[in-house]
Amino acid sequence: MVNFSVRIKEYARSLGFTFAAIVPARPAEHSRYYADWIAAGYHGEMAYLARPDAIARRADLSRTVPNAQSVVVVAANYHTHNLPPEILNDPSRGIIASYAWNLDYHDLLTPKLRQLQAWIAAQAGAPVNGRAYTDTGPVLERELAARGGLGFIGKNTCLINPTLGSYLFLGEIILDLPLPFDEPSPRGTCGKCTRCLDACPTDAFIAPYRLDSRLCISYLTIELKGDIPPDLRPKIGNRIFGCDICQEVCPYNRRFAIPTDEPAFRAALDRMAPPLLDLISLDDEAFRKRFKGSPIKRTKRRGFLRNVAVALGNWGNPEAIPALETAALDAEPLIRTHAEWALAQIKS
Repeated sequence: MVNFSVRIKEYARSLGFTFAAIVPARPAEHSRYYADWIAAGYHGEMAYLARPDAIARRADLSRTVPNAQSVVVVAANYHTHNLPPEILNDPSRGIIASYAWNLDYHDLLTPKLRQLQAWIAAQAGAPVNGRAYTDTGPVLERELAARGGLGFIGKNTCLINPTLGSYLFLGEIILDLPLPFDEPSPRGTCGKCTRCLDACPTDAFIAPYRLDSRLCISYLTIELKGDIPPDLRPKIGNRIFGCDICQEVCPYNRRFAIPTDEPAFRAALDRMAPPLLDLISLDDEAFRKRFKGSPIKRTKRRGFLRNVAVALGNWGNPEAIPALETAALDAEPLIRTHAEWALAQIKS
């Protein structure tokens, strides 16, 4: 079985995963903290996180896979490069979180996880039940990754690998197959560093390791479906889909992040930091065509143009007035109200 465990991890790496580990499917040590986080309302409008069955399944993996014994945890590096300061700080451009620069990672990683699961079942020579997830199932995946030595959970709540940083997608396969387990790594700690906490424009980290999603730019630009609170709009700057600030300032990423070998995560500049004026006039068809296969589809046109309007207001350039005046007449109320706010910002 030790040899089988080694072969599983080797096969996972052959599929393109950067790291792999096998951990016990024991009850989650962080489930109490998760329940407290939900009780405090820090999940905002993400009601699916607060469903009682979802909370229970995160605490006990056997509720998802009966007689769960092992979890194969994988990580995939998605870092390509850092945007140069002259692009990142150009208020006429909208900054998109680097994980969304190209192909939706669910579409790339989920088939690979299922391929790995099928390979394990075939090699085991006996029926094996399991479930595979990548950022979609009721799993406390960062705890599992840390349990297997793939990194540690940082003050910004990201999993940080001490040799590669935190630009990592995680996936897991819960199995009813007993396997030898990897051990947590003693390497890596945030120490006294608080750069991520200090850099957050909206003060979303109410304490180290504790994030109030309702203040997080990623939540505000992706998960929030209605109006962005007016007092938070100026703090969003030109971030129009997600946010990498707490990762951009992390010393582990600054020192150790290296480009991925996966071409599906690379992108041209107009997918990373497109001019805002190229986006505000997108109709439904143009939006679908431009972001086909991209995670940005998740916000739909209404949410994305809401974000673009806020960024234009923060830019404050009168050059944006004609486009915003057109957006203020849009059939979608969410776009209209944020375009009107942006116009008021510029004209004042």
